[in-house]
Amino acid sequence: MNRLRIWCLTPAGALLGGLFLIPLGITLAYSLMTRGPYGGVFSPFTWENYSRLADPLYAAILWRSALYAVTATTICLFMGFPLALFIARSGRRRNLYLSLVIVPFWTSFLVRTYAWMFLLRDTGLINSMLLAAGVIHQPLTLLYTPFAVILGLVYGYLPFMVLPIFATLERLDKSLVEASADLGAAPRATLRHVIIPLARPGIMAGSILVFISSLGAYLTPDLLGGGKTIMIGNLVQNQFTSARDWPFGAALSLILMLVVMGMLLPLRRQSGGML
Repeated sequence: MNRLRIWCLTPAGALLGGLFLIPLGITLAYSLMTRGPYGGVFSPFTWENYSRLADPLYAAILWRSALYAVTATTICLFMGFPLALFIARSGRRRNLYLSLVIVPFWTSFLVRTYAWMFLLRDTGLINSMLLAAGVIHQPLTLLYTPFAVILGLVYGYLPFMVLPIFATLERLDKSLVEASADLGAAPRATLRHVIIPLARPGIMAGSILVFISSLGAYLTPDLLGGGKTIMIGNLVQNQFTSARDWPFGAALSLILMLVVMGMLLPLRRQSGGML
């Protein structure tokens, strides 16, 4: 039986290993090479591309990316947990509400991001409604701001927080909640001491998914933030395109991957095997 399992897994393992290890090896080799005068790479090998990360400019971009990712993850958690709890307790309408959470995935992420651009611009729907209601007398600057970037991250990755938490709460033993109530615990105490600890694997899984996706986001800060809110994803893209500095772009990509892996491995056990 073990031999059969090995024979069945070998083709898929070889395919995934080749598709992952070969590009990773190429990226590692590029990160250690020197940029050519007109782009491209050549020897000798050097660690200069990694030492450039100590520059305050790039350190600020890394810090901004981490700050935005943490902020988006926190907002998604405070919005996603009540929503997941509501869906888990919806009875017959559970599938309907769950489908509404998944519906945005049916539309291209690019189209949804452009829709937010039309909503947030100076002549967009939000400013037009506020001006018509007399709340403001001149358009608010909503687009191309940190607020717009965080809003786009929360909107785009909120389902990644809701679904893992819902999967955990759906399997929650209701008798534990009933026992807490029978022992005189208030609903708030039951939520704090029973429901939230039991939902911890889903919370950890959702937080990791949202944080990783937000940290490496490229499209959202590029469209909603413009050139004022560059994140690490935009920096990597610029190095491979306009700057034509492939070695430094490869070094940034590997550092980002190492940071994500360094956070993912210790937290994977706490997610209850959901990652």
